[in-house]
Amino acid sequence: MTPALARRIGERLGAAVADVRAVSGGDINEAYAVTTVDRRMVFAKANAAAPVGMFAAEADGLAWLAAAGAVRVPAVIAVADDFLVLEWLEPGARPAGFGAALGRGLAALHGAGAPAFGHSRDNFIAIVPQANAPVATWADFWIDRRIAPMIERAIAAKRGPARWRIDAEGLRERVRELPGADEPPARLHGDLWSGNVHATGGAPALVDPAVHGGHREVDLAMLALFGGLTDDITDAYAELHPLAAGWRERLALWQLYPLLVHAVLFGGGYGAQADAVLRRFAR
Repeated sequence: MTPALARRIGERLGAAVADVRAVSGGDINEAYAVTTVDRRMVFAKANAAAPVGMFAAEADGLAWLAAAGAVRVPAVIAVADDFLVLEWLEPGARPAGFGAALGRGLAALHGAGAPAFGHSRDNFIAIVPQANAPVATWADFWIDRRIAPMIERAIAAKRGPARWRIDAEGLRERVRELPGADEPPARLHGDLWSGNVHATGGAPALVDPAVHGGHREVDLAMLALFGGLTDDITDAYAELHPLAAGWRERLALWQLYPLLVHAVLFGGGYGAQADAVLRRFAR
């Protein structure tokens, strides 16, 4: 952390920074444990090249999740264009019952609902912008605000074929007819891979959201894509908020969006995986 950034963070905290220690925090931002002269410890993430509004959108998303009172998220302490300061959540072990607690928390979070399919402001997934202007139906939100824009980014980056535009339209009616498609919008984390689930004090906490109102299976699909969805999570979830028949088979469909995001950001085999999903589900 540069002295100038440490000084600015100290000014926002009302106490000078006494110690800074780099910690793991993802591939996009620098992450630090910051201790002030009055012995407060906070978590700070910084990125001098952050897109305008990225950290403000994250702060908004954390506040929106916290308002549900369902799963712990770090409190926002300070936000600027190039940094975000959050409550420090001391990392710890995942005791027996952690997965069940996460499942119950997610069920309560989703059950808190959202005013619409979308959100009150646009935000980001990683550094990629997401449009969140509300749409009347889940099928139209998912296609018009998520899948179609990311396909355009993939095509522009030569990470996918132009045929994907036609495939995306073939998904729209398929999604309209799925069991549970008429459910009201759930309050979604939106980027719920396993690395964004932390253990603190033996309980789950969620970080780095990309929030919106949407179909609740989307969060479960993201966990499953990166190996974080276990039976104890889904069993506890279903006890509070039963899932529509066939939900396991639909997880691959909802994984299309994160696969497209990864294809845009990283290339590699993610484009081929996205293509396989499109070929399987598009009409």
